[in-house]
Amino acid sequence: MLMLEVTNLCFSVNQQPLLSDLNLSVKSAGMTVVLGPNGAGKSLLLRLLHGLLKPDSGSIRWHDQRLDLSIRQKQAMVFQKPVLLRRSVAANIDFVLRHCASNHHKTCQQILEEAGLYAQRLQPARLLSGGEQQRLALARALATSPDTLFLDEATASLDPAATAQIESRLCETRDQGVKLILVSHDIGQAKRLASDIVFMHRGKLLEHTDAESFFKQPQSQQAQAYLRGELVF
Repeated sequence: MLMLEVTNLCFSVNQQPLLSDLNLSVKSAGMTVVLGPNGAGKSLLLRLLHGLLKPDSGSIRWHDQRLDLSIRQKQAMVFQKPVLLRRSVAANIDFVLRHCASNHHKTCQQILEEAGLYAQRLQPARLLSGGEQQRLALARALATSPDTLFLDEATASLDPAATAQIESRLCETRDQGVKLILVSHDIGQAKRLASDIVFMHRGKLLEHTDAESFFKQPQSQQAQAYLRGELVF
């Protein structure tokens, strides 16, 4: 059974096509990284897969089931700019633990200790550093016990040390069986983390293959130029 199957997906705004006849099949767990130049439709695809936007046409199926609320409740998403409640660090986690339907096996303290944020538990969440805020956003997403985690440029604004902390947590999450789908502009990050690569250009999916094959021998001219660091229009 396919984990994710996208068929003939189309999306437009003001009659301007942004995604056109996109087809994607994902069979395995691990980390799928979505690459492509600015304006390729990467973040848009992520929001459609998570049900934040509704496509004009086409279908999205998870585990052979059409995307609906029951599927979305098993997913979580982390954005480039952390979206945190105007509360303490601990209160951000407590809110999720009180309102999420998942069965929780960890306490707020355990979650914050794993994130390296227990010492900051009483601080206002929005006064944390950028890296700490993103670690909190990730910890809060994982507190919902998702089976799929989406990340949209989650480390784009972070320094190397903070990026390394997030990547380490993502690898732990992957090893626990959670499916991760990451949008990234960082080719080095994709090489470090990806099990497979989705490459997009101008709202179309040009390639989907295992990471080793993609970086060794990309098939499309656009992907070849992208990996050479050239501007791709």
